[in-house]
Amino acid sequence: MNQQNLRIVSLLPGATEILVALGLTDAIVGRSHECDYPPEIQSRPVCTSARINSGASSAKIDRDINELLQSALSIYQVKTDVLEQLQPTHIVTQDQCDVCAVSLKEVEAAVATHTHLHPQIISLKPNVLADVLADIETIAKAMEVDSRRVIENLESRIKICQQKLEGLSLTELPTVACIEWIDPLMTASNWIPELVTITGGQPLFSAVGQPSGQIKWETLVANDPNVIVFMPCGLDLNRTLQEALILTQRPEWQNLRAVKTERVYITDGNSYFNRPGPRLVDSLEIMAEILHPEIFQYGYKGTAWEAFAVVGARG
Repeated sequence: MNQQNLRIVSLLPGATEILVALGLTDAIVGRSHECDYPPEIQSRPVCTSARINSGASSAKIDRDINELLQSALSIYQVKTDVLEQLQPTHIVTQDQCDVCAVSLKEVEAAVATHTHLHPQIISLKPNVLADVLADIETIAKAMEVDSRRVIENLESRIKICQQKLEGLSLTELPTVACIEWIDPLMTASNWIPELVTITGGQPLFSAVGQPSGQIKWETLVANDPNVIVFMPCGLDLNRTLQEALILTQRPEWQNLRAVKTERVYITDGNSYFNRPGPRLVDSLEIMAEILHPEIFQYGYKGTAWEAFAVVGARG
C-alpha cells in the first residue's frame, strides 16, 4: 500500500513509538488516550478512554480495576464514533494484558458495530524482548516499510551493553527486585528479568515471559535484595516517588540491605520499562546505569531515574 493512503490508528503506546521509529508518523491519524510519545503525536484524535482515575493512589487504582473486572466490564472504552470519522486502514492493538491497554476483543467489537469499517487489525502480544523486535518487523511488513535499520540499531545497542559487562564474576552481580506496583506489592516480569540479566544483575521473584505477580512484603524482606528498583506501570518519576514513600513507613524498611547501602531507585516506568517499544532498549541502558554506574553513563539520570534516597532527602 502507498504510504500516502495509510490511515493508522494506534491503541498502544509502544506501537505508536514503533510506527514513529519506522517513519510512519504522518500516517498516524488516531491514538489511545495513553499514547503521549513522541510529543508531536499528542495532536492526533484520541480513540479510547479509561473507566478508572489514573491519578488515584495505587491501592485505589487496584481496587477500581478489580471491581470492573469482577463486573465483567472493560477497563477501557473504544470511541467508535471517532473511529468512524477517522476511517482507518489499520488499527494496532494488543492481546497481552487487559489491564494495560485496550484489548483485541474490544477493538474487534468496536469495528463490528460499523459494518462499513474494514481496517486491518494488527494485534501485538509481546512477552519477552525478542517479541518487541519481532513486533517492529510485523508492523513494518503490514505497512510495507523497511524495518532493518531500526532493528539493527536496537540490536547493536543491546550488544554493546553485553560486551561491556563481559568478564564480570557472579559475585559482582547484584540481586535485584523490580517493583511494578506498590499496593498491593507486585514485581515486574515479562521482559524485565531479561533487562536485569543483560545489564549484569540477578532478577528476584520474576520469571522471563510470565505475567507480573504479587509478593508478600515479608518475602521481599526475607530475600533482602542488593538493589530495589521501582518502576510502577503507568506512573512517572514524581508519582513513583510519592507511591514508594508508602513503603518507607514499614518498620523493616530501614533494615533492608538496599536501603542501608543507598541502592534503592525510582524510575519513570510509564515512559520506559512498561512500554514494549523501541524505548525498552533505553530501559536496558537505564538499568545498566543503575546496576553498574562504574561502567555505564548514558545520561538518563535525573530524567528517567533517580536514587530514591537522594530524592527522598530533597522532599
